[in-house]
Amino acid sequence: MTRAGAPGAAGAARPAPSAPGAGAAGPARVAGPGATVGPAGPPGPAPGPLLLGVRHHGPGSARAVAAALEAGRPKAVLIEGPPEADGLVGLAAEEGMRPPVALLAHAVDDPGRAAFWPMAEFSPEWVAIRWALGHGAEVRFVDLPAAHTLAAPEPAPEPAAEEDGAGRGPRVDPVAELARAAGYEDAERWWEDAVELRGAADPFAPFEALAEAMGALREAYGHGGHPRDLVREAHMRLQLRAARKEFGGDIAVVCGAWHVPALRRATTVTADRALLKGLPKVRTELTWVPWTHRRLARRSGYGAGIDAPGWYAHLFTAPDRPLERWMTKVAGLLRAEDLAVSSAHVIEAVRLADTLAAMRGRPSAGLGETTDAVRAVMCDGSDVPLDLVRDRLVVGDVLGAVPDGAPAVPLQRDLARLQRGLRLKPEAGRRDLELDLRKENDAARSRLLHRLRLLGVDWGAPAPGRASTGTFRESWRLRWEPELHVQVAEAGVWGTTVEAAATARAEARAGAARELAALTALAEQCLLAGLTEALPVVLGALADRAALDADVAHLAQALPALARSLRYGDVRATDTTALREVAAGLAERVCVGLPPACAGLDPDAAAEMRGHLDGVHAAIALLPADPADPAAPALAERWAGVLRRLAERERVPGVLRGRAARLLLDEGRLGEDEAARLMGLALSPGTAPADAAAWIEGFVGGASGGGLLLVHDERLLALIDGWLGSVPAGAFTDVLPLLRRTFSAYEPGVRRTLGELVARGPAAGGPARTLATAPGFATALDRERADGVLPLLHLILGTPGTEAPA
Repeated sequence: MTRAGAPGAAGAARPAPSAPGAGAAGPARVAGPGATVGPAGPPGPAPGPLLLGVRHHGPGSARAVAAALEAGRPKAVLIEGPPEADGLVGLAAEEGMRPPVALLAHAVDDPGRAAFWPMAEFSPEWVAIRWALGHGAEVRFVDLPAAHTLAAPEPAPEPAAEEDGAGRGPRVDPVAELARAAGYEDAERWWEDAVELRGAADPFAPFEALAEAMGALREAYGHGGHPRDLVREAHMRLQLRAARKEFGGDIAVVCGAWHVPALRRATTVTADRALLKGLPKVRTELTWVPWTHRRLARRSGYGAGIDAPGWYAHLFTAPDRPLERWMTKVAGLLRAEDLAVSSAHVIEAVRLADTLAAMRGRPSAGLGETTDAVRAVMCDGSDVPLDLVRDRLVVGDVLGAVPDGAPAVPLQRDLARLQRGLRLKPEAGRRDLELDLRKENDAARSRLLHRLRLLGVDWGAPAPGRASTGTFRESWRLRWEPELHVQVAEAGVWGTTVEAAATARAEARAGAARELAALTALAEQCLLAGLTEALPVVLGALADRAALDADVAHLAQALPALARSLRYGDVRATDTTALREVAAGLAERVCVGLPPACAGLDPDAAAEMRGHLDGVHAAIALLPADPADPAAPALAERWAGVLRRLAERERVPGVLRGRAARLLLDEGRLGEDEAARLMGLALSPGTAPADAAAWIEGFVGGASGGGLLLVHDERLLALIDGWLGSVPAGAFTDVLPLLRRTFSAYEPGVRRTLGELVARGPAAGGPARTLATAPGFATALDRERADGVLPLLHLILGTPGTEAPA
């Protein structure tokens, strides 16, 4: 039953070793022989054990195992898996246990070293466990202990063909080899025809039929499996001998079919123990964790994965007429998506699938036939709705559950308690969550999700395009993955509760931070997570780092996070007094140091500084005024002075001068005539074309609405148009990429309008058209008409002002 672990986002979980056909180390396993001949050694008085070779996650193997156990009625069932999990087997019979689930083993001192042994409802091992618990039989795991598995270093990549240098022979895929021998090109299709879609009157027939084939494959290819298979098989043989002494031959062994010939091979106890001697070992802990059908899928990266876990689950659980029931499920899904699917579609799809199976010589309709029928009948030949069927039904988002009594680290228990209290249930599918931070429960949910992110447990992520601190609303995108249990175990070293662990983690990160921006981002995280105990430590480290850091770029990069925290701290009811002092000090130092830092920069450094300039401008606009501080209102004025110096200083790169001028214009601190004068100077014949193009990029480039500015102020457009016509031919190719980058960022409608204005040319009788001559514009602002909307705006916004007329 050994599985490959599904690696987490950070590669925390590693695969458990497995033979070909059973896990990440090799391809899918097939059913193997069940023999009445015991392992090597003197024959006992009782018949030998039943060796039931299986393919992991195969409903055909699962049904065959159930039938064989019911017929053989063994006193003990030995299963391929870590022996440390023997004490956890009883939980499989509890009401709260719902597959798919997985055994999780991790090293106590290094929780990131972990492995999973997943089981679905249609996994032969799960069926064997449930049968044994229901019939009073002993259940034991007999694979190599997880203590050795997790301690072993990762093996080097093996040769795919020829001898592997250790006499084991080339790697082999048993399913592919047997399918090829049967004349099939598709190994999965052969497996469906040979096992999944067929039944057997003799419960032992499926195992006996493939016993000889497995033995022949191992004779032809040697070992042909995972490098650790020899060690694992030696341990299984020792465990089998021990069980025979206790139970005689009344034993059933459920393991990967590839291992069955090795369990029957004649060896000595001494030889097997020699293979196990000196193996490295670590202290481990095991528990059950929920798993998902999606993580059972091969495309998720799981080495023993299958292509269609949802389809296999349906085949295993459908009491009768599985094809008709499947088509009904598909129809229900498509109807829920507002697609017109009737009962007639279902009937016709069933007929077509049966017809295709008969034409292709298959015993009954498999996944290929049902998929072709669904595409043709229910999806009108389109793969778009068919992809939905594949995702929701063929693979599926089924999430298992484990009982509360399952062992868990204290942090996991606290997280489960919080999830229940906040009614925030883990779900396998993606879930979009909207939070109103004015509500107590939603605010607590937000704090939990931010604390988990700080701990590296990425259950939720802020939804793209929505600011998490901008208003009283937050948008999250949640998806629970099995690997998060490993991340929670890793985070357990920081504390026994989510709040305590997040606090300790924040304090540790504050002490280790070497960059000012990292500390300001951490301070923002602490505010979002409500970590009041960690915030003083973080702010102390931030103040110390800010006092020592003289790099203006670092100061400018750090300021925006502090400004956001100050601006929206009242939404979360957090005290930001200490943060205000740090932010004010940073802003003052940026105002002093920015002008000299912008002089003499190369183009790349200037482009980077432009981003800092925008960030500081937005941050200063967000910094709340402090009535107790008379200098607070002067900060905006001081910043405006910094921008004016940048806009007029010749040694400042063009992109920064243009950007400073544009920011002043948007703030109403620069008149249109003055903006036209600065543009005229920047585009004068004495200015190098490349510097002039950079000025244009800073003034009207990016997502700053520069295109609309040119549309509504044709004086500026005429200046650019005139300058462009005067660029020498030799310099034109140098400035063209920069201009193209600037204007290509505009929306299509803006670009089209600009083209029409340029094509129209200047107004007759004047040097250039102005807004006064454009249709729809007056010669001056009509303030009386503009003031007429103010009462209604005050009423909508709830601000003091004249009441709107009735």
